Amino acid sequence: MSNTSADRYPPGSIRDAIVDFLELRDGPASLAEIYDGVRGQFPEGVSSSSVRSYLSLNQGTVFERTARGQYVLLTVYAPEARVPEPPLVYSFGRTRLFHGDAINWLRAQPDCSLQAVVTDPPYGLLEYHPEQLAKLRSGNGGVWRIPPSFDGHERSPLPRFTVLSEEDLGNLSRFFERFGRALVPKLVPGAHVLIASNPLLSHITGGALAKAGLERRGEIVRLVMTMRGGDRPKNAHNEFRDVTVMPRSMWEPWLLFRKPIEGRVSDNLRKWRTGGLRRPSDDRPFGDVIQSHPARSRERQLAPHPTLKPQSFMRKVVRAILPFGEGIVADPFAGSGSTLAAAEWLGYQSVGVELDEAYVRVAQRAIPALSSLEVEDSVIGRPGRPNPHEAS
Repeated sequence: MSNTSADRYPPGSIRDAIVDFLELRDGPASLAEIYDGVRGQFPEGVSSSSVRSYLSLNQGTVFERTARGQYVLLTVYAPEARVPEPPLVYSFGRTRLFHGDAINWLRAQPDCSLQAVVTDPPYGLLEYHPEQLAKLRSGNGGVWRIPPSFDGHERSPLPRFTVLSEEDLGNLSRFFERFGRALVPKLVPGAHVLIASNPLLSHITGGALAKAGLERRGEIVRLVMTMRGGDRPKNAHNEFRDVTVMPRSMWEPWLLFRKPIEGRVSDNLRKWRTGGLRRPSDDRPFGDVIQSHPARSRERQLAPHPTLKPQSFMRKVVRAILPFGEGIVADPFAGSGSTLAAAEWLGYQSVGVELDEAYVRVAQRAIPALSSLEVEDSVIGRPGRPNPHEAS
């Protein structure tokens, strides 16, 4: 049986990856540059001959050869020419979940159809390649660090971003610029995008999304103690007892962006119902520091995912992302469904996309369970119900 790159991936996906790469170029690119630019998008590998074949087959219609081995993008595809929308696999209440690639899903959506995005993507991409997920699930780790128990508690695995190569970081930047370029047309003017990141990589993610056309609006600091950092030098603990290699992580950045508004904020709010953030109460604005904690054991049992965020935090940020509680909140990297569950608890419409089939199955079980969970420090009210912080 044949096992070429074209056999392993959906029809047109290699072609579209080449389009994505050339869209980011100001001039021609060589075959070697194109191959280096697209191979990181295919976890199981892609051959240079497949890239060359797609360039040749689409020469004159999509790509133009400007010199021997040099290509530019001739035209931009209409959305209908791309990979079809991934299938809807699950719906619950006001929630829809799709199984497939986030960028392909975005390209299939109508323009100006999403009012907000709250998402927790793979911070470094590499950690969610199938090879690394297999190591994680087998307990071998790979790029994942399996931390020791601490104070009698088992800790969740943590991806080690210090092991990323220059090539990995370049792939990360290109991926989030591709994602941003696919996302921007689908947002209504003034729609906010809140995206989880990591202190070591947030500058790459943030720069790529800004380059794609989103306005940086600050970041939300999630105060949370993790097991990341704080260690003495490896295999030299006794020799360097007074040394910490990296600071112990006590916060997590969530980058806040907005699609440019039309006119003034008030104009945009009237027309599109977006452009601002929802206040927790009449006398208190939404703040950029939120006290948090790792997901409790009950939530991890309901939604086993290595980077699960607690509902007490997710409900706060999802509530804030729609200034009037109207519209659709999208999570293009849905994981185990924590964003969707928070939206469901709030009574918001939501839509998610998840690539990994195992996490799709987890999300189908977790969304109804998490959305009905009562959490100890969830102090916000649902739409249509009194907010405990508002005066009566």
